[in-house]
Amino acid sequence: MGHDHAHTSHTNRVRLSVAIGIVSTVLVVEVVGAWLTGSLALLADAGHMFSDLAGLIIALTATVVAARPATDRQTFGYQRAEVFGALLNGLILVGVAIAVVIGAVGRLVDAGGSEVRAAPMLAVAVLGLLANITALLLLRPAAGSSINMRGAYLEVLGDTLGSVAVIVAAGVILLTGFVQADAIASLVIAGMIAPRAYVLLRDVVRVLSESVPADTDVAEIRRHLLETRGVVAVHDVHVWMITSGAHVFSAHVVVEPAVLSSGGSGALLDDLSACLADHFDVDHSTFQLEPAEHAAHEENRHR
Repeated sequence: MGHDHAHTSHTNRVRLSVAIGIVSTVLVVEVVGAWLTGSLALLADAGHMFSDLAGLIIALTATVVAARPATDRQTFGYQRAEVFGALLNGLILVGVAIAVVIGAVGRLVDAGGSEVRAAPMLAVAVLGLLANITALLLLRPAAGSSINMRGAYLEVLGDTLGSVAVIVAAGVILLTGFVQADAIASLVIAGMIAPRAYVLLRDVVRVLSESVPADTDVAEIRRHLLETRGVVAVHDVHVWMITSGAHVFSAHVVVEPAVLSSGGSGALLDDLSACLADHFDVDHSTFQLEPAEHAAHEENRHR
């Protein structure tokens, strides 16, 4: 398991490094293109891409830090660094969305003062789209296993959709001369950034508040544990995440007297741990075994 985690972390770092190279190149091209064409939508997409570049660098840094081993001061290791990286990512996205909206509204109010060269704008946007699709395909396999990698994937996905919006705006300007399409495309890009920021920040809050993982049913876990031979009752159940994919579980388990008197505690603990690992993907579990008479007078007892 440890070897698989290390291999996955290394693979994620390679994916992020390549994606950073792609995004950095396209960012420079879009900034130059925005300056040459006068396109706010292209500049907005470049600003979005800049936030994504910062996010990818943060994600790479967090992945490296998260791979550090546990210590006596950090007993769970540094896995939660990925969550803090995702938090910073989300805040950057919010800031970029606000800045883009302000710029687009200003351009719409002063539409007569804007001039956009649609042909080079279209060429730069197409180049950006191709590069974003490449980075997207690179990050997609890891997006489902890590909140940090999911944040990076969502950012590049937004860039891809942003490039499409710029392409559409450039086409409209070329065909109709409607230059306000540039500012409207900028608002569309901001509209795509906002929900992604919300989803990412929502997932971060779930982890930091130690909520039960969204895909975990505590009642179902309790039912499975109660089906284990020798278990009488289960209470004080707690399930939370250190980071995405790293579930932690603890519970008090009331057992039959024969389990304790016959020395069967070790075998029962093995059965309980295997149940959680096999059915609920929980690798770190802690059980307090107790006789019925102890559970009856235990203070601060919870479900």
